[in-house]
Amino acid sequence: MSALSQTLTDQPCTADSGLTLRRVAIDTYHENVAYLHRDCAVYRAEGFQALSKVEVRANGKRILATLNVVDDASIVGHNQLGVSEDAFRQLEVPDGHPASVSQAEPPESIPALFRKINGERLGREDFHAIVRDIADLRYSKIELTAFVVASNRNELDREEVTFLTEAMVAVGRRLNWREPLVVDKHCIGGIPGNRTSMLVVPIVAAYGLVFPKTSSRAITSPAGTADSMEVLANVQLPFDRLTEIVRAHKGCLAWGGTAHLSPADDVLISVERPLSIDSPGQMVASILSKKIAAGATHLVLDIPIGPTAKVRSMPEAQRLRRLFEYVAQRLHLSLDVVITDGRQPVGHGVGPVLEARDVMQVLENDPQAPNDLRQKSLRLAGRIIECSPDVRGGDGFRIARDILDSGRALAQMQAIIEAQGSHGFDHHHPSLGVLTLDVLAPEAGLVAGIDNLQIALIARLAGAPKVQGAGVDLLCKLGDTVAAGDVLYRVYASYAADLEFARQASARASGYSIGSAGQLPHVFVEF
Repeated sequence: MSALSQTLTDQPCTADSGLTLRRVAIDTYHENVAYLHRDCAVYRAEGFQALSKVEVRANGKRILATLNVVDDASIVGHNQLGVSEDAFRQLEVPDGHPASVSQAEPPESIPALFRKINGERLGREDFHAIVRDIADLRYSKIELTAFVVASNRNELDREEVTFLTEAMVAVGRRLNWREPLVVDKHCIGGIPGNRTSMLVVPIVAAYGLVFPKTSSRAITSPAGTADSMEVLANVQLPFDRLTEIVRAHKGCLAWGGTAHLSPADDVLISVERPLSIDSPGQMVASILSKKIAAGATHLVLDIPIGPTAKVRSMPEAQRLRRLFEYVAQRLHLSLDVVITDGRQPVGHGVGPVLEARDVMQVLENDPQAPNDLRQKSLRLAGRIIECSPDVRGGDGFRIARDILDSGRALAQMQAIIEAQGSHGFDHHHPSLGVLTLDVLAPEAGLVAGIDNLQIALIARLAGAPKVQGAGVDLLCKLGDTVAAGDVLYRVYASYAADLEFARQASARASGYSIGSAGQLPHVFVEF
């Protein structure tokens, strides 16, 4: 900033003077934030308070934001109106553009929110009003938190979950592929290394079914599907390009953030994840709203069960299944729920590069490929293929296996990678973190337990997913016999501090328990 502009910025503004917009480079994660200097005349005249809701206007555009008050003129000057990154993008004007700010009217749905806080059951119109205000960013983080906590504490009944799902679909874009059969697959999460989507998509697309897979990035896990796919190809695609790829290749593996599908869900997640709230009703609404908005007609849903999975017993899984089935039926989505083995991570690698390596090994039918990842992917792909009216029930697995074994799935994946923009990944020589740590078996015995949560934590502390080559490579799985000093897993990191964090965590709890065959956890599977 020049001396002249600095002087102008620091001059106190008068009550009738205009404000100029200033981009404040802070990522406030799905919350619009505005910044005014405490000595700004507009701030004093309007009687604003910190954290109050304000309306920002510029060039005919209007957004709502939460106000923060600044005392440092180097952040926001006296005659400037600062806005966070998300808010600046929405206004679509350059730095320095004239702008104004005023008190905002409270969201219309606040009375319904208060009723939910008081434990009342809400109706369809209540949920539509709340979700519209959430999608329009009219709720502050405090109000969002109140809604999430109230919905979790006073658990939504199945009608309320249906209303919430409907409302979340209604406020965003809804895709129409003009196909009678559009398939999708989703896992409720919680299992590291579970990169089945990157195998199921090319298998099913090679069969000929339309499979537009839009996935999320990791928030609390070591890698999401979009993070692992990004090792291989571009995943942040303009929506028009994404549709072209699906038309040409029957499938894609892309980040869903550009499609504007169920945008209220992304806002709710920004509160749910830090609070570690994942109530059944909110989970069902989140997953089904995204799939319905993406144009899916048929969905295969994976619910893993295990001692350290999200779902830890068969009765819990069956309750969740019934809720998913009820809402899906009401919203005319064909749903096939599959209960799978969630006792341990799937595959060998946990982290973007390691997981991409596992996927490519399976696609190439490499003898070193993780068999559990191969088998689970084939079973899921088979269930999706059986959505086709031309396939008899029970034949899907054989068809999927033939597509994989013949190399057709590999060719389909290579075509999708090229269409999305290849990153030239060589899985034979993956670019892993140069710093390593071997975690050893403390005694001889049998691997009787692997803690999904602890392995995921260690991989994240090592740098995953932001550092693509960081993570955990599992060398032993459940039931393997080990001697004292054998390597259980290897940690990869790119920075000494990350490796030290991972070392300390693994020293406190390795995530492995060594015992006998009788101590292996019971497996619940429907395959």
